[in-house]
Amino acid sequence: MRTNPALPENSEQRFDHFVDQLAAVIGHADRVQPMRDYCTGLLLPGERKSVEPMAARIEPRNVRSKHQSMHHFIAEAPWSDAAVLTRVYHYALPALCAHGGVESWIVDDTGFPKKGKHSVGVARQYCGQLGKTDNCQVAVSLSLANSVASLPIAFQLYLPKEWAADAQRRKRAGVPEEIRFCTKPEMALAQLRAAVAAGVPVGIVTADTSFGNDTDFRDGVSALGLRYALAVQESTTVWPKGQGPLPPPAPGPTGRPATRLRRDAQHQPVTVKQLALSLGQKKCRTVTWREGAQGLMQSQFCALRVRSAHRDYTRTEPREEEWLLIEWPVGKKEPTKYWLLTLSKKTPLRKLVYAAKLRWRIERDYEELKDEVGLGHYEGRGWRGFHHHASLCIAAYAFLVAERGLFPPGADRVRAQLRAAGVSQGYQRPGAARAAGAPQPDVDCDAAYTVNCGTDQAPTALPVLPPSTYQYTRSIWLS
Repeated sequence: MRTNPALPENSEQRFDHFVDQLAAVIGHADRVQPMRDYCTGLLLPGERKSVEPMAARIEPRNVRSKHQSMHHFIAEAPWSDAAVLTRVYHYALPALCAHGGVESWIVDDTGFPKKGKHSVGVARQYCGQLGKTDNCQVAVSLSLANSVASLPIAFQLYLPKEWAADAQRRKRAGVPEEIRFCTKPEMALAQLRAAVAAGVPVGIVTADTSFGNDTDFRDGVSALGLRYALAVQESTTVWPKGQGPLPPPAPGPTGRPATRLRRDAQHQPVTVKQLALSLGQKKCRTVTWREGAQGLMQSQFCALRVRSAHRDYTRTEPREEEWLLIEWPVGKKEPTKYWLLTLSKKTPLRKLVYAAKLRWRIERDYEELKDEVGLGHYEGRGWRGFHHHASLCIAAYAFLVAERGLFPPGADRVRAQLRAAGVSQGYQRPGAARAAGAPQPDVDCDAAYTVNCGTDQAPTALPVLPPSTYQYTRSIWLS
């Protein structure tokens, strides 16, 4: 990886330099200071990162004026989230490259508990933060990741059907006219398409069952030329190796020939749970995939080639073979997790496990974005403010990711540098003392998973919303 000789040595100077990069794409000069204040407020210690508490910490003698300028900038100023996220992405990308490149594109959704009914997109829906269905907002994101670093590059609020169809609520919250109801998998596919079009370094697409269960999502990922390692539920149906749907029946003397696959009583797919139980736990092997805070993380796995069977009787050809990965921990009566993976048929078991388990990084992303940077602290109700706040939270997080990439893991000076950047005293750096997620020689991904992260290409804008919502702005690498 090439280093940037012009990057300042002092962390405070690097933060100024970083903010200057963002200032170049937000438009009017009078937005620069509020933007600097907002980013500073997100990085300063404090339990609450909504506008008023941040204004009080930044300028305690003139809170009202500072609050007004910051609130206007975040809730009303029409600057482009896409342009800001583009600068953010290219600023932090070298930190991922320093640790081996982009290995995974992690698709996920995250919830923000809310009271009332006026905040944009709020509804009774499943909230992962609470672990239950409750009043909340939900956003869909796409992150780049490897075993030691990650960064969200796209983030969009999910608009439930009742919001999408309510013209008055949309108008009050400032929802753009072009925004229509989309399912979360459809939103994620749009983010993946934008990343492919922008030339983002490719990784294996990973996601939990809320995305992996959707056959159209899996097919859409494959149609983009991307590989995936997607969790699926135990009820997912597959054809074991050597089995499949029947071919179309022979044409009769009259009428059009049949073209669709078919099934009969003797030719039926099985669920992944049925298939796993038929194999038995003796087929599983112990695999260690990384080192966690409590020691080595390992479990028992087996993998076999299958074909996805969902509604294949509407198709003219069977789906391609892929891997079914099964996790069956010691002491459990049945398997606990399942994944479908489109990696090479020569991929060894340990690398299948590594690819599937890399999704853990998104949990660290959201933990830090919410607890340290204040992603869930925005108190406004509008569409623009929600996304502006999220973009600058991602920007602040990207600055921290880049700072970590400048120093070797476990170095004592890292904490001092992060404190100088404004991070609270209680902050614990991921990977500190090589305890959480440090790569191990026996579980690294093969070279095909790692891509060239050279900095010679001019970046293309990455949309946080659908492409029609944004002005695409070319940005340049730091020089």
